[in-house]
Amino acid sequence: MTETVLVIRRQTFRLYPNKTQERALLSARRLHCYLYNACVAHRRYEYRRNRRTVTYLEQQNLLPEFKQAWPEFAQLNSQSLQATVKRVDFAYQRFFQGLSKKPKFKSIQRYSGWTYPSTSGWKVASNGKHGSVTLNDLGLTLRMRGKAKEWGRPTTLTIVYKPTLRQWYASFTVEVEVPRSKFGSWSDLKYESIVAYDLGTETAITLYDGSEFYEVANPRFTQRSEEKVRKVAKLKRRKRAPRKGVKASRRWKKINRLEAKLKAKVARQRRDWQHKVTSEIASRYDIGVTEKLNVKGMTHKAKGKGKKHKAGLNKSILSVGFGTLNQMLTYKIEQKGGLVLFLPTQTLKPSQRCPKCGAVHKEWAELSNRYHVCSACGFAIPRDRGTVMVLYNVATNQQPGLGTSLVSLGCFSSTSETRYTGSMKQLGQRKRQKLCCQAGEETPPAYAVG
Repeated sequence: MTETVLVIRRQTFRLYPNKTQERALLSARRLHCYLYNACVAHRRYEYRRNRRTVTYLEQQNLLPEFKQAWPEFAQLNSQSLQATVKRVDFAYQRFFQGLSKKPKFKSIQRYSGWTYPSTSGWKVASNGKHGSVTLNDLGLTLRMRGKAKEWGRPTTLTIVYKPTLRQWYASFTVEVEVPRSKFGSWSDLKYESIVAYDLGTETAITLYDGSEFYEVANPRFTQRSEEKVRKVAKLKRRKRAPRKGVKASRRWKKINRLEAKLKAKVARQRRDWQHKVTSEIASRYDIGVTEKLNVKGMTHKAKGKGKKHKAGLNKSILSVGFGTLNQMLTYKIEQKGGLVLFLPTQTLKPSQRCPKCGAVHKEWAELSNRYHVCSACGFAIPRDRGTVMVLYNVATNQQPGLGTSLVSLGCFSSTSETRYTGSMKQLGQRKRQKLCCQAGEETPPAYAVG
């Protein structure tokens, strides 16, 4: 019997409300936006006046009095109102941790929607393909279309509105039973197929499996559609744009919707390409090796002389989608019981290190230097290929100039904690040991990497 585990998946369907239903949805969205701003104002006032931080529990307990003072909120689901208050708390927690800026008031144009954290406020009639959803507090039954890749027991519902497209969506979190990924000797995988991959802008993905290099071309979806978007955006200049005290004209709104549709199409093309590429790579290899990337830092807005050049680089990075590609490759390899190793960039310096002798050349760090020739041993190789070759050599303990212990380099895998790692043998085994200890089973023997 196959062992299964419960996992949470998010499935999104498009909603098709009629005009009466859409007016009710827009009204509910506006009320949730008012509540969000009221919570932000409450926190700001208490801090400025009394130097006191308001907690989520305090604001949640004030909701009954708030609904008495504002009767229009009484019809809304209580738990959905609590979820809106919780959004404010999450925003402040991120601010306190230094992960984001101080929360601001949100205009209705920038407020996406609201959440039902439990099934008491709604009911869905669907088997994963199309169907309908009923919102009890609003008394609406909305037709929805879409096909879920995996369907199970729905747990939460988020109603999302995209103003520029005038489209409504229902986003469900669903509990799904999936086969437990087996690691080590319990797995059917032989762990003999290993690939190192590097993400780039000239070439989207460069791979090396120890014998051959493979390159995936950069589709450049953003650059290909840039001219169309620019022409459409130019049409808005002679239209009345929205500003304080002035509403946007109908012609401006029409052009704005057209621009949003073009950008949405680019996003769909990119996501479709990412899924196809990552699925093909994950099906061929059991172990993936890459470097730890700080995509947010890499795409930070530039200032000064190199501003235009940095803006072009940021556009290329975001066009490929470094962060999403890494996430997709990781979970798709892990789903079949494989491993993904993340090697520390600052310690290894893979783009500056010679794969043959291990010498580090600081001048290779310049992005304009696309072909590397080692002055120590004479080895010559293109930049991206040299990087993946270093990553592969480190993972297989073949890289000159570095120690053979992965733990000494601070390497870790996505399936185990950093403090446990030491070699590829341990990287897979530690996860299996942890699962076995939780289940009270005997730990399986270690496996060998080919």
